[in-house]
Amino acid sequence: MTDVYVYRFMRRGPAGENILSERRATLETIKGKGEAVMESQIVVDHTEVDGNGFLIGSAGNESHPMVELWAEIRSLERRANSRDNEALTLGESTEGQRIYSLHLESRELRNQAQRLKKQRADAMASELGNRSDGQDFLDFVGSPTTG
Repeated sequence: MTDVYVYRFMRRGPAGENILSERRATLETIKGKGEAVMESQIVVDHTEVDGNGFLIGSAGNESHPMVELWAEIRSLERRANSRDNEALTLGESTEGQRIYSLHLESRELRNQAQRLKKQRADAMASELGNRSDGQDFLDFVGSPTTG
């Protein structure tokens, strides 16, 4: 089980301009490529980082709030799974305290993921409700019986 910190970074473009990276990477990977944007730090499971130190599957529309939220939920669940897997490899008699700690961490990560899932579901329901209300209004206004 290893948590990894990854960041977006600023790099130089062809005309010398600063360009924000599309993908996040570890600090070690960023060295020599640009400067880390420290405010963009997120924690992910080691299984989410490729052999080159880049976050897997993070290019593109990561700036959309729902995409970022889903990625955070997925990462929390993977980190919880890593802790559970590590606990399974330890001996109860000699490493009971470590197993207990891993289970506590796993439970907290899963609770965080559940809170984010609820937040995401509420946001989606609200968005759908707004769309539905607008469509009902348009149907009412455009209806041949109202006019």
